[in-house]
Order: sequence, then C-alpha cells, then structure tokens
Amino acid sequence: MDHKIAGIRYDYSLKGLNEVDLDTNPLKQFKLWFDEAVLAGVSEANAMLLSTVSNGRPSARIVLLKDLNETGFSFFTNYESKKGRDMEENNQVALTFFWKELERQVRIEGIVVKTSPEESSEYFAVRPRGSQIGAWVSEQSEVIPDRTFLEEKKREFEDKFEGHEVPRPPHWGGYRVIPERIEFWQGRPSRLHDRLVFEKIGENSWKVDRLSP
Repeated sequence: MDHKIAGIRYDYSLKGLNEVDLDTNPLKQFKLWFDEAVLAGVSEANAMLLSTVSNGRPSARIVLLKDLNETGFSFFTNYESKKGRDMEENNQVALTFFWKELERQVRIEGIVVKTSPEESSEYFAVRPRGSQIGAWVSEQSEVIPDRTFLEEKKREFEDKFEGHEVPRPPHWGGYRVIPERIEFWQGRPSRLHDRLVFEKIGENSWKVDRLSP
C-alpha cells in the first residue's frame, strides 16, 4: 500500500443532520441542499455520477443535472452512447452528488425514463451552438481513428448548418431518473457521519430511516 495515499485524511465538522431538519419530501430537501451548494460557490454543483449496469457489469461517469421537478432528475445525452445502451437494457440507475465544500453527499436510486421529444428539443434549442454541432459530430462511445477525424466532421456539420438553426439530432435527448431511494449524507467528526435515507412506500409517501455510518 502507498502510505502517502493511506495517510490522506480529512475530518468533517461543519454541520450535523437531524431528522427534524429534513423536509418531508426528499425532492424538496434535495433542492434546499442544491441551492445551498450553488450559494456556497461549489464548482459545477450540478455534476453527478451516473451509474448504470449492463450484463451484470457496472459503469459510471459524470453527467450534468439539467432539470429537477416533482417527478425526478433530468439530464441529456446521446441515446446511442454506452450509457444510453446500458439504460435501454436495464432502467435501474443511481446518481451521486458530492459537495466537498459543504461536506455533503446525496445518493439517489431509481428508474430512468426518456423525457418527451418536446422537452428534449426545448433544452437543445437553448444549448450553445457549438454544443449543438457537437451533438451531431459525436458518435459517442464509438472508436474513432484520431482527433483529426472529429475536427473534419465538425467542419462538415458547421458548413451543413451555416445560416440555419441546428436541429436536434434524433439520437440525442433527455432522461429523467424517478427516485425510489434518496440518502442524505452529512460528514461528521471521527467518521461518525449522519446518514438519513428516504424510501418510497407509496405514490407520494416516503419513510425516513437513520443509517449507521
């Protein structure tokens, strides 16, 4: 073992988390914590780890939260990507947020569904033009020969759409994770962290339990 790595330690001591502090709706509680992360200046507070499983093998990558409403957490990507294929095969996924500056983590488990074409197009329309072009250029997760290949495809699509709005590619759109379990984690001294988890027990009902750290 590399003892330099093993010796890295950080003692969490900013805040605690008690049952009485929680909103009864975990999505509203998440919004409270998310807003605090933004106000605290957390860099890319909407960055989240998306974990998928395909053929019994887990896979994880960072994506960006782009919408939160009463039904769940939304992000957008290439439907034909590795994660898109994973979610087509297995719609059970997990999301993880970590806001180091606030010593907080949120873990979400649930079912993923595609957003409507209208919602996907609405978000695509407000993306920077370069990102819109990039959605056409990238055959996400596919092997390509080199960087030049990408640059040449980029120029091709820039020429194709010059003077016109860039339409949403049919292979690009949104997903929404509908949560079934949400855990709020607050770092505490001596690794005795606070962990409060919401489990869905009905259409609009949740039960809360405290977990051992």
